[in-house]
Amino acid sequence: MQYVRLGQSGLKVSRLCLGTMNMGSKEWKPWIFDEKESEPIIRHALDNGVNFIDLADFYSTGAGEEVVCNVLRRIGRRDEMVITTKVGYAMSDDINAQGHSRKHIFDAIDASLTRMGMDYVDIYMLHYFDTETPVEETMGALNDIVLAGKARYIGISTMTTGQLAKILMVCDKNGWQRPINMQLQLNCAYREEEREMIPFCMDQGIGVSVFSPLARGILTNDLQSNRNQTDFFTAEMYNDQASKDISHSVAKVADARGVLPAQIAQAWVLNKPEISSMLVGADTKEQFDSALAAVETKLTEEELYELERNYTPCDLINDYTAGKRIPRSARPAKGRFA
Repeated sequence: MQYVRLGQSGLKVSRLCLGTMNMGSKEWKPWIFDEKESEPIIRHALDNGVNFIDLADFYSTGAGEEVVCNVLRRIGRRDEMVITTKVGYAMSDDINAQGHSRKHIFDAIDASLTRMGMDYVDIYMLHYFDTETPVEETMGALNDIVLAGKARYIGISTMTTGQLAKILMVCDKNGWQRPINMQLQLNCAYREEEREMIPFCMDQGIGVSVFSPLARGILTNDLQSNRNQTDFFTAEMYNDQASKDISHSVAKVADARGVLPAQIAQAWVLNKPEISSMLVGADTKEQFDSALAAVETKLTEEELYELERNYTPCDLINDYTAGKRIPRSARPAKGRFA
């Protein structure tokens, strides 16, 4: 396994990060693995040198943190792991059980640590940018959590470059802890973060970890998977001709090499020097092995051209833009202009 410093911090993480959104309770989503099903995958990741584990309180509404950390406490050493969890999405119907208010952040970190059975989390992350809470309130609360020893570092995810700049400005003005990790979506079918966010993170010394390197499974060419049949975000985010054409290109490059499409799509992400770590949400040990192989896969200029030639710019893809995105294709005329 390869290891890198996360941004300009001294923290070293594996190039592969174990994604755990698929672990927790089937009551949340039908494709979720319970504790017994999750353990072989977690064990396989740790056995192959992964020290970076990504969680969120939102996954299975807290059950994800509990299930994954039950396994980690049995088979791993806490001091050898870098564990991150996230805060923000609604945990109940209570009006204050969501967002990034000081109240919810303080309540959420204590609840997460209780479910995890741990005294601290290595990186405590904002799951998105909360436009309804003052940035000063949010970042002041995160700074206090670090000072209290409940988190070693802080991170952010899923926001615009301007929103990240606002966060950094507030941190620098007040002498507060700066985020060391930006978790964002990047894959062959979605490259908009390459325009501003990734260069800005490089300039500011923030590590970049990537989720959804397979475009929620589209780039595996397995459109009939249980998740793709039940996850409406897949259709919302990648149901366009450009994504389908890119998926075909991934398959062509994979066929030429005699490997699985997933390995090629993941190698495309890992070939980028700006990327610190890539999340892997594997359902099987074999799927995780594909990501392990991708770490050592170097793509040629010819292969890169084939993978990238069908890409066209698109609207931002984030969970909270679902239902509001402008599609890549032209929209039909309406009213008197039709």
